Amino acid sequence: MKLNVIITSTRPERNGEPVGQWFHEYASENRGDFDEVILSDLAELGLPLLNEPHHPRAQKYTHEHTKKWAGIVKGSDAFVFVMPEYNYAPPPGFFNAIDYLALEWNYKPAGFVSYGGVSGGIRASQGAKEILTTVKVMPLPEQVMIPMVFEHLKDGVFSAPKIVRDSADAMIAELGKWSAALKTLRD
Repeated sequence: MKLNVIITSTRPERNGEPVGQWFHEYASENRGDFDEVILSDLAELGLPLLNEPHHPRAQKYTHEHTKKWAGIVKGSDAFVFVMPEYNYAPPPGFFNAIDYLALEWNYKPAGFVSYGGVSGGIRASQGAKEILTTVKVMPLPEQVMIPMVFEHLKDGVFSAPKIVRDSADAMIAELGKWSAALKTLRD
């Protein structure tokens, strides 16, 4: 099974890149039931504001960026969205990336590594869960929340405290269980 860690912030100088790189490395070393852990960065993928002429359910993609994104999502068995909180909500890149596709998301679990100030990005992940259920993604209650993320960043590297690593372990284990259980629906 393949776990896809997706960095959702596309802003320059974003904190999502060091947090996402940390989680990708951590999950690769502690992957539980997953054979592979990949990292997808929405900033690198560069999806423009949804520009496909056909509805995503038709899967008649005309642009190479959409075909590439569809292949990445279809080939994944579970997701972890690395997500900041912007105005109590997920970042716009998250919404755009979800809207590009429909069927490729179906019957896969998702977890979150949320970060921010005092709230740790929890409001963004709660809002994202509602959106994900519309494309048949099962958001898990277990998640990694990083309040005051700035205190754990030094020279562009995120250093996770024990409570963050412990919550990552719990989420990765649950993602493995749910991914295996939903596999029959994906097949």
